[in-house]
Amino acid sequence: MIRVGIYGYGNLGRGVECAIKQADDANLVAVFTRRDPSTVKILTEGVPVYHIDKAESMKDAIDVMILCGGSATDLPLQTPALASIFNVVDSFDTHAKIPEHFKNVDLAAKKGGKTAVISVGWDPGMFSLSRLYASAILPEGKDYTFWGKGVSQGHSDAIRRIDGVVDARQYTIPIDEALDSVRSGSNPELTTRQKHKRDCYVVAAEGADKAKIEAEIVNMPNYFADYDTTVTFISAEEMNREHSSLPHGGFVIRSGNTGWESENRHIIEYSLKLDSNPEFTASVILAYARAAVKLSDKGQHGCKTVFDIPPAYLSPLNSAELREKLL
Repeated sequence: MIRVGIYGYGNLGRGVECAIKQADDANLVAVFTRRDPSTVKILTEGVPVYHIDKAESMKDAIDVMILCGGSATDLPLQTPALASIFNVVDSFDTHAKIPEHFKNVDLAAKKGGKTAVISVGWDPGMFSLSRLYASAILPEGKDYTFWGKGVSQGHSDAIRRIDGVVDARQYTIPIDEALDSVRSGSNPELTTRQKHKRDCYVVAAEGADKAKIEAEIVNMPNYFADYDTTVTFISAEEMNREHSSLPHGGFVIRSGNTGWESENRHIIEYSLKLDSNPEFTASVILAYARAAVKLSDKGQHGCKTVFDIPPAYLSPLNSAELREKLL
């Protein structure tokens, strides 16, 4: 049995807890929180909740720590700090900063003799694998990725970190004309702004400077600056009533050609339609937590991404069972 710790108990942490319940080879050992542990009630009976300051004292009781913080400010610090103590998995999703994050985590994990898997989820993660497979199969072609319509947890979290913001939801919305042109096989050249728009719903603190908040959102690099972004201020009641669910999804499309004269056209499309972004992300993370433990047991330490891990390592089935049931 894989002994799992959850570091951070928000939407993603609860999703990991649900995923563990469905896994026959994983047990939840402990949950760690920045809040007062006495105020945090988890779903699993009999599992303790500790303050994050207690995490290191549990290093011998946990096979893999799943980090459930946000990419904007939590994971860049938390993952390297914990990767020298535990095998870890995170969902760092700021694509432009993944190389830097990898380097920092790799140094820490190798120093501690641990295995870390970063940027796990559906994008980066499952979509990344789809892009790799499709481009390897159709080397003459173009990749296109569309997200949504759905709530981006990382972008919503980034808005919530702005001074004066009480709560926020950010919806990523594909532009239909761009999606249709890609599916036609015409291989259009599309800018970031032409592919998606972003709708932000924000609850501001009483007396907060809304114009300043809006300007900070629409000009935020790596998140909103390259998109047409709409900011709508709403009440907390409207947020709870209209924006409490966390759906998401998207498409990875490879449009390519084969043949001596590249005369035959092919479309590879991988799509996701998710009722719960955090719960699906958590399910992907748990599969890679299983892989992290297997890699660590084989002495393969340092930082890894989804590209470095054999698919068989994600499954609780052994190789013979995989060949019999899935191949």
